[in-house]
Amino acid sequence: MAGNTFGKLLKLTTFGESHGEALGGIIDGCPAGIQLDFAFIQEEMQRRKPGQSSIVTQRKEEDEVQFLSGIFKGKTTGTPIGFIIPNTNQKSDDYSHIKDSYRPSHADYVYEKKYGIRDYRGGGRSSARETASRVVGGAIAKQIIPEIKINAFVSSVGEIFIDKPYQDLDLSKIESNAVRCPDTASAERMENYIKEIKKQGDTVGGTITCVIHNVPIGLGEPVFDKLHAELGKAMLSINAVKGFEFGSGFCGAKMKGSEHNDSYNPDGTTKSNLSGGIQGGISNGMDIYFRVAFKPVATLIQKQEVLTNQGKIIDQQGKGRHDPCVVPRAVPIVEAMAALVIADYYLQNKIYS
Repeated sequence: MAGNTFGKLLKLTTFGESHGEALGGIIDGCPAGIQLDFAFIQEEMQRRKPGQSSIVTQRKEEDEVQFLSGIFKGKTTGTPIGFIIPNTNQKSDDYSHIKDSYRPSHADYVYEKKYGIRDYRGGGRSSARETASRVVGGAIAKQIIPEIKINAFVSSVGEIFIDKPYQDLDLSKIESNAVRCPDTASAERMENYIKEIKKQGDTVGGTITCVIHNVPIGLGEPVFDKLHAELGKAMLSINAVKGFEFGSGFCGAKMKGSEHNDSYNPDGTTKSNLSGGIQGGISNGMDIYFRVAFKPVATLIQKQEVLTNQGKIIDQQGKGRHDPCVVPRAVPIVEAMAALVIADYYLQNKIYS
């Protein structure tokens, strides 16, 4: 299986399955001499871990990171950083009922057809549990670029949207509720809706907005390695992501150029920021902001039609522990992937400057 490594200079390779012994990763290209804050890394893991509230999967995992290499006396050595995250609460029997069937809109069918074998326990490599390793990589990437601030938050659940621009939100409130929405009134509505959906044995999608402050001018490369192209690839590699837009996004397609152009101030900043902090694929020093769309989780705790490996259509009810809505736990994953992209381009820019 290819496609397990992300990045150019700063590279993260992940390994492991949802119900294997452990998840893990190797971070290559991290500069030497960075004093790591291990408490911060573990805090990031706590934000992503299962079982943290009543509106997420109740699988209980501590997600404690064990570092194996690349660190000496708390500092990075410049050599590959190896780590593992033990799986301690697998309930593989929850998935025995799907060993001969394929859940709709899941990776079951295509994995088996492509590789001739699949790990049906929790989806194996296609499980969102794989993203735990990404959060470790992102937590280290954030410490490579401490002056750059990355904040993601839930901006919609189903038909419930925050009706304010991010500039009017208090982003310090993101962690104040289980949904990770900085608008208190919207957060309450979202949480109640997720609970209602959970009672029905159903799932619901949503969106996450990410804002990146203090980005220096010049990150990104023309043509194929545009900064927004790499951010898009990073976000679309996350489980359940169906869409990515930055700056004005699809709304910009409705506008006239006279409305959309960002006029300059004398110091090179712009009066508006419909470009989303990126022009010509290169950061312009303004805030980078983008939105990521997540589909509803494919596994339902209610009956639905499935395909068996004998070519029959049968009714089957999902079992196990699943998120009714993935976006609250996906917030730190979005931040982690954004941090990996920005840190990678930051290191590339240092080489060229």
